[in-house]
Amino acid sequence: MAQFPAFPEDQARPEPAWPRYAIYFAPEPGSPLAELGADWLGRDCATGVERRLPQVAGVAPERLAAITASARNYGFHATLKAPFHLKAGRGLADLEAAAAAFAAKRTPIPVTLGLRSLGGFLALMMTPPDHRVTALAAEVVQELDGFRALPGEAELARRREASLSAQQEALLQRWGYPYVMGEFRFHMTLTSRLPDGPEREAIVAALEPRVAPVVAAPVAIDAIAVFVQERKGGPFVMVRRFPFAE
Repeated sequence: MAQFPAFPEDQARPEPAWPRYAIYFAPEPGSPLAELGADWLGRDCATGVERRLPQVAGVAPERLAAITASARNYGFHATLKAPFHLKAGRGLADLEAAAAAFAAKRTPIPVTLGLRSLGGFLALMMTPPDHRVTALAAEVVQELDGFRALPGEAELARRREASLSAQQEALLQRWGYPYVMGEFRFHMTLTSRLPDGPEREAIVAALEPRVAPVVAAPVAIDAIAVFVQERKGGPFVMVRRFPFAE
């Protein structure tokens, strides 16, 4: 893999100001896929409205809330361009215009989803993987990178807590996120990391009938969406969804 230039070591990288933005695939609000995510996670990321979490036999309500907390905060989605601060001189209107222009040049990609484990996290993933979606994600990262402020030291340190490989470190340095390009895995997260055991089995048993209607037929990757996190630790909410050309 090509070596990307690192940030100059003698230049301090102050933490950029909030909010943060992200480019996600998010299903059309009200669609079966969107409703699955909102019902399971307890929040509709298109409206910000919270919902009552489902009951899972053998799992206490507060435990289920903890298991889904991170995914609920980020909203039901698949990451295309990970959260970033806007660089100086760029505004939300500029980002929306660029996202709209990007979407207008793409067409929907039908994929089949399945309930899978990714590093212990339960998620909906492509079965099998589709190189067209991987290419789409790479294009989003590249073409919208001009809006991204350089990450601060704290963000870089947080990313490195995952013990990155050399390739992932190079991607972090170049694109601000280690899981892009060859490291990209399309996934729509449903839980935190769960060890093998009765609790995981109970969660899987609760999810399988819920996802069955969604995974029975292909789902179209048919839009990109701009999300915003207004404050540190706050929830991500969809600002606008940009459908692809038919």
